[in-house]
Amino acid sequence: MEKSLRTQLRFAKDSYAELTPNKRDALAFLKNALQEANRHLNGLYKSGYPIRELVLARAYFMDQILSALWSECNLHQISGTALLAVGGYGRGELFPHSDIDLLILMDDEVDLAEIGPTLERFVTSLWDLNLDIGHSVRSISESITQAKADITIATNLLETRTIAGEESLRSHLSERAYSDESWTDKKFFLAKREEQLARHRKYGDTDYNLEPNVKTSPGCLRDIQTIGWITKRHFGFERTGNEATYDFLTDDEFTMLRKGETFLWQLRYGLQMIAGRSENRLLFDHQRALATMLGYSDNEEGLSVEQMMQKYYRFALALGELNDVVLQYYDEAILHPDDEEDIRPLNRRFQVRNDYIEAINNQVFAYQPFALIEIFLLMAQNPGIKGIRASTIRSIRAHRHLIDNSFRNDLANTSLFMEILRTPHPLHRTLSSMKRYGVLGNYLPEFGRIIGKMQHDLFHIYTVDAHTIRVVQNMVRLRSQESQKDFPLGGRLVHRLPKLELLYIAGLYHDIAKGRGGDHSELGAEDVEEFCKRHHLSQRDTSLVAWLVKNHLLMSMTAQRKDPSDPEVIHDFANKIDTQVHLDYLYTLTVCDISATNPKLWNTWRAALLRQLYTEAKRAIRLGLDAPPDRIKWVEETQSEAREILHRQDFDDAQIDTLWNTLDEDYFLQDSTSEIAWQTSVILQHPDPLQPLIRVREARGGEAEGFLQIMVYQPSRLGQFAAITSALEALHLNIHEARISSSSDTYSLCNFVVTPSDTGSNLSKDSIAIELKQQLKDFDDPAIIKRRTPRQLKHFAFPTEVTFSNDTTHQRTVMEVITPDRPGLLARIGGILLDHKIELVKARIATLGERVEDVFIITTPEGEPLSDPDLCLALRDDLCAQLDEQNNIDH
Repeated sequence: MEKSLRTQLRFAKDSYAELTPNKRDALAFLKNALQEANRHLNGLYKSGYPIRELVLARAYFMDQILSALWSECNLHQISGTALLAVGGYGRGELFPHSDIDLLILMDDEVDLAEIGPTLERFVTSLWDLNLDIGHSVRSISESITQAKADITIATNLLETRTIAGEESLRSHLSERAYSDESWTDKKFFLAKREEQLARHRKYGDTDYNLEPNVKTSPGCLRDIQTIGWITKRHFGFERTGNEATYDFLTDDEFTMLRKGETFLWQLRYGLQMIAGRSENRLLFDHQRALATMLGYSDNEEGLSVEQMMQKYYRFALALGELNDVVLQYYDEAILHPDDEEDIRPLNRRFQVRNDYIEAINNQVFAYQPFALIEIFLLMAQNPGIKGIRASTIRSIRAHRHLIDNSFRNDLANTSLFMEILRTPHPLHRTLSSMKRYGVLGNYLPEFGRIIGKMQHDLFHIYTVDAHTIRVVQNMVRLRSQESQKDFPLGGRLVHRLPKLELLYIAGLYHDIAKGRGGDHSELGAEDVEEFCKRHHLSQRDTSLVAWLVKNHLLMSMTAQRKDPSDPEVIHDFANKIDTQVHLDYLYTLTVCDISATNPKLWNTWRAALLRQLYTEAKRAIRLGLDAPPDRIKWVEETQSEAREILHRQDFDDAQIDTLWNTLDEDYFLQDSTSEIAWQTSVILQHPDPLQPLIRVREARGGEAEGFLQIMVYQPSRLGQFAAITSALEALHLNIHEARISSSSDTYSLCNFVVTPSDTGSNLSKDSIAIELKQQLKDFDDPAIIKRRTPRQLKHFAFPTEVTFSNDTTHQRTVMEVITPDRPGLLARIGGILLDHKIELVKARIATLGERVEDVFIITTPEGEPLSDPDLCLALRDDLCAQLDEQNNIDH
């Protein structure tokens, strides 16, 4: 710490000591001193003052306060006592709202009953100062007894400082805390390693979380501290100083550790300033403000928050790699120092030592750089290898700079990499290791640019590189039996693909151009073409892979935003597919991509839509695409099949035709024959046509994930969509799809696919029907549900976009609304349509994280497309104004 800063902060204790007893109000003085010091230090942080100086200075200042209080309570006159800082404070680190962990230590001979009142006065003074104190009062022997039973206490006792009292007490405590009396070196290492593994599992064993915890997430401060604790316990009490403590690290490793820790300290300090409390989570609430505070600004590289988070993720990755090296080093040094070594040669460059691969010597990569790729191929071919030895990881790090353009174009290296892709094994693990140790990002510079790149939204919950590895993981999983439950069709198709490595390459490159500006699909297709040429793929294979990357969103966008049962949609989609092989590859890539984007995104409903699109497109390709589909023939065939089912249920043609003549042609294009037969039968059996008919059953998505279909058949009235969606919102149901079928002015048939919202709906199917019927009684005045917007959604507001296009074939208008997701959104849109006397024919609902991309098929009350430009403009302005007012967005 700079002397000037220490001098500035020492004023409190010196001034406090100079006050005469009859003048001083101790607590008021110290509270004021704390406030002044806090303002001073926070001001220095905002000005860019070195973070290490600030963290140490804050701890130093707190030492002065506590020391003054200790003396004020006359505890300095009691022998055999000492005030110790423990834990993070014991390391001399203190953040704006960190806990101040204290141990009031006594010699074993001290009678606690005698000094108890004095200690109580001291502790009460700490509370009166509103300090976040964690304290314990123990003798040396009691401390050791507690440490034996609790690894957390044992860990805290490795990091202590004497603030006031007798230093000899701390020395005696530390000698015992660092001895086998407390925890043996081996048991301590095992306990801390298991503690870390459990903590990492809590975060999904990934460095990449949207709202990471800078203290406890993988690759963060706790991982650094774990290295320090194990090191201190292993080398003993006398080993002091960072450089001495970590002298088994190389200079580059120690520099990386310090830089990573410094950056995480910057984040943690700023977080706690912004939150005004002990906060270590990088919540969306604080990310933008913190990025601004640290000097980031939006530019061509991305949003300020994305730049800050990319730096965070890259440090987390590097610190994770360092953690691997250190823990493996200690595994050998502590757990297996005298074990007989099992060495198995692999070739002239590599061998396996105790299940870990290692280079024969540290010059292997220098003389034969291709070994930087070969080592990962050997791991792929030898599944018994647990990992790479620490010494070889260091050697890889020291030589990965040799991966240059000449290396990337060398036939030996490209052949090795392709062999990795072709070798049947858990490819995602190999690619993860290559990324972790800096080889993949160097070998594929375009991949290196997306490492740690986040997209500041709730749809993409992983960074681009983490998402890419998960896509490959899903591709690998498709070949296993366990995938049949989640991906039954994909699990069958993957075994039919001629060359699995082409799918892996498409997976690696499908998002590789994210964040560059422009269309990432087209830019990625250009990149993957270069990859294929460099790796000597045939022109046919190159064209297929480039097509997959360029069109990787085609299938998901068609299924989400269009009707996969509409024959014209199928025909248009199939026309973009060259062959059945292209369709098989595209479907497989699509399901792996969607399920790797967000775990909540892949469900049986979306799976059913994609499966329907695949099946219909396959049929269209098989029958030929020369002529457009015959809608009349399609409707006739659908009606014929449904009629057969109804005949078996004893309905005659007169009954059937009476109902079907009131429904529009689209109704028979959008549902399966069994669905049409079911709806027809329940409507024909409805005893009172003047009352709404409501039925609730499991949707085709399946009961397992709670998808329900709600059918509402009732007399036609303007604004029914607003009324029904308001009622469904009130029942805490999320709407995934809405269809309204009617060709007469008498009745309308509405179908909705819903799931319970996050707030939950425990109603049974019968109860939902009863509640919905009750809600619809207040039909003329649908109340827009008002529910608190979830915390995360509040931080992703953007202006609403509304676009119109006319479907000349079906004589309807297509309205697309892109807006932030909020409670009551659909009901509000329905109310606006009602205000403008617009009829809703069909709606496709797509919620992507915080972003809603809904498509509404609308007409005038006469069933015509919207042809009045002024009406479209007024409708758009009204939608934007009302939805953005709800989102608090100014135009």
